[in-house]
Amino acid sequence: MIFEPRAADLDPVDVENALLRAALGDYSDEAAILLLITAGHWLPQLQNTGLITLDGNVDGDGLWAHIAWSDLDAAMRIGTITGNSSERRVLQAAVSIADAYPVDLGDLAGGLDHRALTLVLAAIAHAAGSHEHRTLTRDADGISHRGNQMPPLVPWPLGG
Repeated sequence: MIFEPRAADLDPVDVENALLRAALGDYSDEAAILLLITAGHWLPQLQNTGLITLDGNVDGDGLWAHIAWSDLDAAMRIGTITGNSSERRVLQAAVSIADAYPVDLGDLAGGLDHRALTLVLAAIAHAAGSHEHRTLTRDADGISHRGNQMPPLVPWPLGG
């Protein structure tokens, strides 16, 4: 009997890579995954509770993985996954960004610690594509041209 691989059986870095591989090209999905990876708290719990599923070797370059975004609220309510107030708000932000789940930004931001707020702002900037924005220049005839790439509006912080 052949067993399908489970996210819980993989090294955490392999799960992160599989999630990023599946999200690549969709700025909202990328931002939500990067938010959870950079925050550091949620992915191990999601991995160990079966809330991350693997799709196999979709593109020939490795496994793809997806988070069961719609199941996270219930998992938090029943205690399958847990976190402090700031961590829960980071998860809410990720779900909102990835799954278009509405959140009250005032309530969300008001409960974030400094690091978490920085991460959420970086995720929002990433989802908006700020890492791909370019300056606009006008030539002598007033015609606009795309110029140099600008830095992200809010860059992802380095380190933990």
